[in-house]
Amino acid sequence: MKDIARRAGVSESAVSFALNDRPGVSEATRRRVRQVADQLGWRASTAARALSGEGAATVGLVLARPARTLGVESFFLQFVSGIQEVLSERHLGLLFRVVAGAEEECAVYRGWWAEQRVDGVIVVDPQIGDPRPALLDSLGLPAVVVGGRDVNGEPRAAAPYPVISSVRVDDAAAMGAVVEYLAGLGHRRVVHVAGLPGLAHTTRRIASLRACAARLGMPGVRSVTTDYSEGQGAEATRLALAGTEPPTAIIYDNDVMAVAGAGVALEMGLTVPRDLSVVAWEDSALCRATHPRLTALDRDATAFGRRAAEELVSLLGGGPARDLPQPMPQLVVRDSTAAPRG
Repeated sequence: MKDIARRAGVSESAVSFALNDRPGVSEATRRRVRQVADQLGWRASTAARALSGEGAATVGLVLARPARTLGVESFFLQFVSGIQEVLSERHLGLLFRVVAGAEEECAVYRGWWAEQRVDGVIVVDPQIGDPRPALLDSLGLPAVVVGGRDVNGEPRAAAPYPVISSVRVDDAAAMGAVVEYLAGLGHRRVVHVAGLPGLAHTTRRIASLRACAARLGMPGVRSVTTDYSEGQGAEATRLALAGTEPPTAIIYDNDVMAVAGAGVALEMGLTVPRDLSVVAWEDSALCRATHPRLTALDRDATAFGRRAAEELVSLLGGGPARDLPQPMPQLVVRDSTAAPRG
């Protein structure tokens, strides 16, 4: 600051005001100080900002999922890409951790808060009876919950905490659209290969599947939960197709499991879609590149990440907590679905 002040011909306090966007200096002085700062290669010190109470200039993201599933999860990669786009524009860092479960995730939040490591967090995979929002509220740590919060299995529309927003999609309506499409083709035996049990969106999708099946007269409908991995998706498919009344259609909660499931069907001598229709929850290049191309629910995961990051930046700037519904995923019909045989 002394070097900048000397070269710009102003006081050190004027440099501080200019670089921290505080009132007290003219716009001409502010521009001159910033120009000199750029010439000298000045960057804000994260440690100094934290010690002075100005924040860490870092956002946290914790994922409580098996680490082996991350490299092939196209939605998550695009989602993080969208987050990073927004943070980079604002010169904010992203601190990322993978943990074993919610208890360890809560411990990470406590540690980050105590060490002033992050200014706020993006929370993914909301759970039924989720302990994280109340903890973050007690710490006063701004957060955006991606997927919405649930109370007794029902979506909570209002934001009950002053520094916690939610960004969500209507999983129930999306599942309803898929089931109605398959019913319209004539399918009555449908298996849903779901993701992790206990997650709010898994619970919503399973409940919606059951409700739609009852309404449409589809008794042979059920869900099985997995860890989202290729291996468990393949095993769930193998068990379903080997049963006494195998499904004529399978809905998978991600693209990786859908591709693995289609491969299992081929190994068992079945043809997609003549013998088995396949639907993937998340559309991706994988769905479009495989043969046959997979029918899938499409949403812009990168835009979803950007929206979550933008909302967190708004909270950090003093904006109100909000509940923000996002556009429902749209079903893209391709070659992997058709009317059942017979």
